[in-house]
Amino acid sequence: MDLKSYEPFWLIKNGLLATYPALREDKVCDVLIVGGGITGALVAHQCISMGKKCVLIDKREIVNGSSAATTSMLQYEIDTPLYQLTELIGEEGAIASYEACSKAIDNIGLLSRKIESKAGFRTKDSLYYASRKKDITWLKQEFDARKAAGFKVKWLSENEIKTRFHLEKAYGGILSEKGASIDVFCFAHELLTHNVRHGLEVFDKTALISVKSNLRSHTAEVSTGATIRAKKIIYCIGYETVGVIPEKFVDLISTFAIVSEVNPSLYQRYKDLLIWNTSDPYLYMRTTDDGRFLLGGEDEGFRNPQKRDALIAKKTDKLERSFHKIFNKSFFTDFSWAGTFGVTKDGLPYIGEHKQFKNTYFVCGFGGNGITFSVTGMEMVAHWLENKKHPLSEWFRFGR
Repeated sequence: MDLKSYEPFWLIKNGLLATYPALREDKVCDVLIVGGGITGALVAHQCISMGKKCVLIDKREIVNGSSAATTSMLQYEIDTPLYQLTELIGEEGAIASYEACSKAIDNIGLLSRKIESKAGFRTKDSLYYASRKKDITWLKQEFDARKAAGFKVKWLSENEIKTRFHLEKAYGGILSEKGASIDVFCFAHELLTHNVRHGLEVFDKTALISVKSNLRSHTAEVSTGATIRAKKIIYCIGYETVGVIPEKFVDLISTFAIVSEVNPSLYQRYKDLLIWNTSDPYLYMRTTDDGRFLLGGEDEGFRNPQKRDALIAKKTDKLERSFHKIFNKSFFTDFSWAGTFGVTKDGLPYIGEHKQFKNTYFVCGFGGNGITFSVTGMEMVAHWLENKKHPLSEWFRFGR
């Protein structure tokens, strides 16, 4: 499955950051990690820090799946509003899920400093505004739920949003202190480079063909003809997990993004802010660390890569017109692309074991919080490797 189309901005901006060989000889390890995007890079970092001997493989070039197409907005807000999530799974699980995403943003900041990252991690406020007057009622309910749960939020009126942020047709909104942005393509490469120096082995263009398992280990056959014997396997393949797990547990959605020409004035005004709204599908916006503006949205159900790609020009035009309505300015597009993400029934990821796969773990950070969910997945992997149960396992499990 092709998870992105055209060339996303991050690939052009960063160029060729690192290259890895295909696997040509048999390997033995403690943990085989399948998937070389941001999730695989984070999980590999966790395993290496625990002293595990790890091999990571990807069927593409490293970080060339959906991690190359992400908009890299780091938010604690989950696609399902807190008050709705509370109704679905209860207050304890809902607040714990939101708190985990909040903690994940802090952890990314700490990790980026630890490895001396140049991926542009920047903390920001997050504005979630009502794009329709009818949305104010439930958005205020969401504000009350977040405030009661202890999140640092402020309600802004229509006039306050227009005066402070110069947005048109914003009828009120929630301003949160917690948010950030980063170049995830660059960050994932940095994590892998850092951990290769500490013993991680990485192989690209190495597809997993089959796995034979017994009580103690797995023997994985890959596309080059080599085998990998591992005590445990961790799948970090995102939306392509639908091709591994038999039951339906996620819906695939196409999303579209555009990045502007360098615009210093626009960058200065919005460099410390993430913006998203209550439209259906919602729009999401941020600046990049080289002075551009990024706008995404126009989501629709995924059918196949060819039909998705054929929509890019049309979706680019719609996003440009949406920008003009919101900011009363023209958007001059330098880059446009499409990506694929997954939507679950409650907005939460699937992280954990599956009854049909022994000594195997899945880290699937679905939805708009894929990156922060993957950071939480690191912690959950650590618990799994030590035969401990993580507090979030009940709410992120398969079959819930």
